[in-house]
Amino acid sequence: MTASDRSVQLVRIAAEAAADKLADDILAYDVSEQLVITDAFLLCSATNDRQVRAIVDEIEDRLRTEADVKPVRREGEREGRWVLLDYVDIVVHVQHEDDRTFYALERLWKDCPAIALPESVMQANLQRARS
Repeated sequence: MTASDRSVQLVRIAAEAAADKLADDILAYDVSEQLVITDAFLLCSATNDRQVRAIVDEIEDRLRTEADVKPVRREGEREGRWVLLDYVDIVVHVQHEDDRTFYALERLWKDCPAIALPESVMQANLQRARS
C-alpha cells in the first residue's frame, strides 16, 4: 500500500506553500505502510517562531483554497516551536530549526519512501541550504 494520489497532491500543495514562506529542509515521507492513521508526513523547519507561524498560515490557506481541506487538529500553535497540522490523509510538521535538530523526525522515518516534491520546492531547498 502506498500513499493515495490525493495525499501526494496535498503534500505537494503544502510543500509549495512552505517553500513560498522560505521554509528550510522540506521533506515528505510515505508512511502508509507503517501507520494506519495517515498516508504521509511533510516536515519543514524555520529559523524563528514568527516564521513557523507564517509557514503554518500559508499551508493552511493554500490547502483550503486549492484542495478545499481544513486540518482536523492543530497542535503547538501557541508556542510556535513545533506546529502539527493533521489533515487525516497527511500530517504536516513545521518545526523551529532547534527542535527539528533535537527531535530528528527524519531519522525515525528514514526507512519510509520519500515522496517526490515539485521541482520548485527542491530548488528552494537547494538555495536555502547554500545561504
